[in-house]
Amino acid sequence: MTAISLAKRLRLAIEKPGITVMPAAFDGFSARLLEYMGYKVVFATGSGISESRIGQPDLGIMGLEENVSAIRAMAQCTNLAILADADTGYGNAVNAHFSQKSMERAGAAGFMLEDQVWPKRCGHMRGKEVIPRDEMVQKIRSAAQARVDPEFVIKSRTDALATHGIGEVIDRLNAYAEAGADLLFADALMTREQIDLVCRNVNRPLCVNMGFGIRRRSTTPLLSARQLEDLGVAVVIYPRLLTACALSGMKKGLEALHQSIESGETVERGDLAVSFEELNEIMGLPAVEALELRFSTSDQIQRKYGEGSTGILPPSKD
Repeated sequence: MTAISLAKRLRLAIEKPGITVMPAAFDGFSARLLEYMGYKVVFATGSGISESRIGQPDLGIMGLEENVSAIRAMAQCTNLAILADADTGYGNAVNAHFSQKSMERAGAAGFMLEDQVWPKRCGHMRGKEVIPRDEMVQKIRSAAQARVDPEFVIKSRTDALATHGIGEVIDRLNAYAEAGADLLFADALMTREQIDLVCRNVNRPLCVNMGFGIRRRSTTPLLSARQLEDLGVAVVIYPRLLTACALSGMKKGLEALHQSIESGETVERGDLAVSFEELNEIMGLPAVEALELRFSTSDQIQRKYGEGSTGILPPSKD
């Protein structure tokens, strides 16, 4: 059976019947975990990379090289088909061209371009502006022409709802599809009816951005993947699921530590943390140990792991 490229895997996931669910990775931990949990295609959240990598909000502060570096690291430690978030392409159509090349070389299977004015901001923040429709069309054409692998997926995002209304959203998405976009995304749709309307009036698969947990006011309503599938949505991404869960988990861990300090008692909270063994498994330690055994001499194995070792490494210890 002929192996397919990661870009082809991503494209097939988008085009298959039913909805494709894509949680979002933002670093090696999250990418490894998603693969460990059985995911094959994922989104790479630009906001999560900005927040975790440079500690800055999603306001266009992170640049191309920081983003590409994060994608490269995730691609190298997993076999995930990654749909990267390239913001606006970091400039005009020429910048979008080279952003595509950089992302593809880094190992991305596809990337998203949006039509906001740079510096952009999170789609659920106030104060957004969008560039003219024709300018964005040229960005998509330029990015499409830059592809080496013709299967590389181009996802186009519009933030025009906040500035121009739902009719312009539909017109823009169809124009972007004609220019070469494979997957369409209208960010910050406000109602189920708007999602349904866009689905029925665009000519490429539609992606929806979904929160997870408590819905904020004035943003996309929380719908299940099944409900979105019933509306005709092809892809649902969860950009802030893992970042929010990670931050919540770290806060709870620190709160437990503070309680231990104040009480003077040891706190054993297995519910707050994975075990050392599970962490090593998720991070791929068994594969590295197997590699070490394969290419170590008998003397090296016995010196490191004890006289008479059979070549089977003992369980990892802290």
